[in-house]
Amino acid sequence: MSDIDIPEPETPCSEIDPELLSLVASVTPNMVLILDAEGIIQWANPGFEEHTGYLLKDISGTRPNDLLNGPATDPDTRARITRKLCQGDPFEEDVLLYTRSGAPFWIHLNCIPVGAEQGVKPGFIAIMNNISDHKQGERGLRIAASVFDRSHEAIIISDHNNRILDVNPAFSRITGYSRLDVLGLNPSILSSGRHSPDYYRSMWQSIQENDHWRGEIWNRRKNGEEFVELQSISRVHLNEPGRYYHVATFTDITALKNHAKELDWAANYDELTGLPNRQRLEDRLARARTHADQQQKTLSVCYLDLDGFKAINDSFGQTVGNQILRVLARRLAQALHSGDTAARIGGDEFGLILQSDNHDVIYKRILSIINEPVDPGTGTGPITLTASLGITRYPADNADAEGLIRHADQAMYSAKEKGRNLLHFFDPELNEHRQQRRKQLTEITRALENEEFELYFQPQVRIADCKVVGFEALIRWKHPYKGLLHPAAFLPTLEDSHLEVPLGQWVLKKAISQMNLWHQAGHDLSISINISARHLMDQSFTRYLESYLHSHPGVKPGKITLEVLESTALDDIRRASNVLTRCQELGLRVALDDFGTGFASLTYMRTLPVDLVKIDKSFVLNMLNDTSDRAIVESVIFLGQRFSHPILAEGVETMAHAHALRKLGCDYAQGYGIARPMPAGEIQEWMQLWHKKNSAAEKPVCASAPGW
Repeated sequence: MSDIDIPEPETPCSEIDPELLSLVASVTPNMVLILDAEGIIQWANPGFEEHTGYLLKDISGTRPNDLLNGPATDPDTRARITRKLCQGDPFEEDVLLYTRSGAPFWIHLNCIPVGAEQGVKPGFIAIMNNISDHKQGERGLRIAASVFDRSHEAIIISDHNNRILDVNPAFSRITGYSRLDVLGLNPSILSSGRHSPDYYRSMWQSIQENDHWRGEIWNRRKNGEEFVELQSISRVHLNEPGRYYHVATFTDITALKNHAKELDWAANYDELTGLPNRQRLEDRLARARTHADQQQKTLSVCYLDLDGFKAINDSFGQTVGNQILRVLARRLAQALHSGDTAARIGGDEFGLILQSDNHDVIYKRILSIINEPVDPGTGTGPITLTASLGITRYPADNADAEGLIRHADQAMYSAKEKGRNLLHFFDPELNEHRQQRRKQLTEITRALENEEFELYFQPQVRIADCKVVGFEALIRWKHPYKGLLHPAAFLPTLEDSHLEVPLGQWVLKKAISQMNLWHQAGHDLSISINISARHLMDQSFTRYLESYLHSHPGVKPGKITLEVLESTALDDIRRASNVLTRCQELGLRVALDDFGTGFASLTYMRTLPVDLVKIDKSFVLNMLNDTSDRAIVESVIFLGQRFSHPILAEGVETMAHAHALRKLGCDYAQGYGIARPMPAGEIQEWMQLWHKKNSAAEKPVCASAPGW
């Protein structure tokens, strides 16, 4: 400080020791610079050095702008400072500066010119205070205010007495109340009256204990319209004891709730009749079983099928048929007692759950109301129908919900066999059936031990260029006495038996081995393998599959497709999805087989990880003559495109089928029109013939394919 002239004030302060003033400048936390008349740095205090990282010995003789200017420093502010320095005027500015290491910080600059009046050389004294925290606070307040004003969520701020202090524009948009309408009022002005006092007590208890509550609540707009909101309330404590505020935010989810209801209706109710569908029937039946157990009551499960309804559709058209179904559905619903259920399972089939008393009376009433003539109102005149009714009773039949429906369905077919317009009871104690099943299971056990099973293979081709992309493995039983048996002759017996998994493992092993042989022979072919629900859900399924793949490194997992029957009821969709996802992680592909024949098509397509969808052959076979089947095929192809799933059509019998499928955008085909299932030994010869004929064909739609 010895080189700096400390002015001697003409005021009483002149009595203060200059060395003391110098000491003040040295110890103050503020940043102090002394500049000469040209704005050159002459001296900087330790506070400046500490804040900026610049030492006096390094910056003496330089200009502050050369040191402290950075990429975000406002050029207009710099220009004003330069102008004021040139004019020699005092000034104050807020400036964004940078430390030696490049860190930004805000200062409040107070610059005072000095000179002869103070008895010193002309120059400037610049005093700077670090105001970064203040600026950050201002920025936070501006952001908070912007969020408050622009938020799409309504915001209410209330005091500790829950009096409204402020609301944002979104609040007014959602509720219809202006800010002035609600200031000083309690948010209960929005109450719809739907919730009980206990509901609100529970809400406030959560706020008191946890400083937070979140949930759905029904409120009322200014115009009286009710709406449902998703609301979150937080208690905000201030530093002062006992001072807190409430901040409530909410979103109007009425449209979302309505959409959820629509989706629930679409998933659980029949569009034509408005009755519950099979999925909802099973849900209600599961609850009805529990209730019957608790009340120690009997419930009846009925399966009703209209006799000869297809002839009515063929004779009078589907419009008349649909109107008849609506009328009968309404009659069935009205004929039941409170607590009973009528559902449309599909087509002309209905399911019933009877929980009330006097079931025998209701059985007869159901058949009676079906027999009453129906006038569809289309000029056809009254039409008389009959129905077959299958019945099973719980708990005598102690099956689960799906099993009870299946048993009632079996009883319905027995009623038809007896002559129609009749009812038939399922007998869970039917020894003959059980004995027959046990006998066949014993035979299958022996067949596995004696290697009597064989795999046949049916080609799958790409419709666009007729290229053979793979084969589906189909099991056959070379029975020593009955000859070659198709799956329908023995697989139903295996369902839910102890042999279902061992046979499934045998198929997996044989099919993958055959695919490996093809690859060794130079044929890059895929193979599709049917997997039953029980096999898929078995604890050892993925473990066995992974072990087999590891022990056969030559196998290409990407060429293996696991086919899951859509008509199979998967009790645990989440677990099935996890298993199939694991299979995909191993490199395998997943196909949804027989799509459209079951009751959970959309659920499975939406929930399960699927790479390919196969249209059931029953729809493909009749698609050229039946507009309903064609519509189903077209819809499945459309769904596959929307879900980005390739589509394979089964049951392709003719070239006309292939042309129609190609126009609809189907990707792959399989059926007798291409080839019947064949033993592995016949595949090479068939492929050579197929390739030869299609190479010579002028059209790319397999016009010269065998059988087309």
